[in-house]
Amino acid sequence: MTEQKTDLMPAECARHLVRACDRGALATLLDGAPYASLVLTACDHGGSPLLLLSDLAEHTRNIQADGRVSLLFENTAGLDDPLTGARVTLQGRAEICTSDATRARYLARHPSAAGYADFGDFNFYRVGIARAHLVAGFGMIDWVEGEALSVEAPALAAAEAEIVTEYATEPFGLDGEGWRMTGIDPLGVDLRAGGRVARLDFSAPVADPDQARAAVQALARAARAKERQRQAT
Repeated sequence: MTEQKTDLMPAECARHLVRACDRGALATLLDGAPYASLVLTACDHGGSPLLLLSDLAEHTRNIQADGRVSLLFENTAGLDDPLTGARVTLQGRAEICTSDATRARYLARHPSAAGYADFGDFNFYRVGIARAHLVAGFGMIDWVEGEALSVEAPALAAAEAEIVTEYATEPFGLDGEGWRMTGIDPLGVDLRAGGRVARLDFSAPVADPDQARAAVQALARAARAKERQRQAT
């Protein structure tokens, strides 16, 4: 569930799309030629993609030989003309990342991966973004430098687990039941219900836990107001 955000500035649109998607097409180099594969993705708190890869996979062997990768994220499902949907291609380098925060964020996004994350041949990878190519519809094409896609908030990152627990089942007006917050970052919140994921952006970036709580409460109030309006009509 990824809302179209083509009215944003290029960096904002690219950031939203990368954070909202839970999978992408990974391109690595195999004998000097492109090799594409499907991977599940999450993001670290700053917005860099995270992967969980097996050493036995072809793409992992390619990364071990040459860490340069490309990742395609797209939002075209359900459109009459898929080429009107937003998509962004990231270029960067994939490296093994052993931090507890990487593990926690990835498994929150993909809880089923906990069943194999500790296997000896699996490792978490972080993709450092060099630049991104955004196509947000016909004639809306831009290159975005990697540093423009990162938004850091260390105080919020430290309090993420506490805030997610506090607001885990807050109603945000999404269709269906079982939605739970899985992550919060300076730009919004991630949610999951079974195999579905959703992304809700804040009206403005937040930098600390107090601002984040206020922004989450604003999203919840807006959802309740919308529901009351729906019931009244």
